[in-house]
Amino acid sequence: MIDNHHKNLATFIHLSTFSRFIIPFGNFIGPIVLWAANKNKSDFIDQHGKQAINFQISVLLYAIIIGTLSVPFFIFKIFRGMDILDFNGFNNFHINIGEPSPLLYIGGGLGALAIVAFIIELALIVKASLSARDGNTFKYPLTINFLK
Repeated sequence: MIDNHHKNLATFIHLSTFSRFIIPFGNFIGPIVLWAANKNKSDFIDQHGKQAINFQISVLLYAIIIGTLSVPFFIFKIFRGMDILDFNGFNNFHINIGEPSPLLYIGGGLGALAIVAFIIELALIVKASLSARDGNTFKYPLTINFLK
């Protein structure tokens, strides 16, 4: 039987990831502080804390990968119309807005993927919080287990 206090702590560990909208890196600081202070109280809290932290680290890693892939596509599109050897300050600087390049479509697609991933992340955090509130375990999908 899991104590209501332990259920509440596990729920707050998951919900503390939303503190990133107020505090920079709050999605890491909140769960780590709550988990570290309470991990010895119960295995339930320890398990939920590790899941929340592992998920946030995994999401950061995936965001870095998507960003690394998408940024060059936009840079190539912007600098495609410029002649680097004959660049006379900003007098001849122009961006050619002609037919969109396939690179722009790929970069835009990766940007859309990032937005969809963000919405899914928020939904999974809420689902994990509700699961902890009900006293159930929850495993985030596609999470790399950094803390075991």
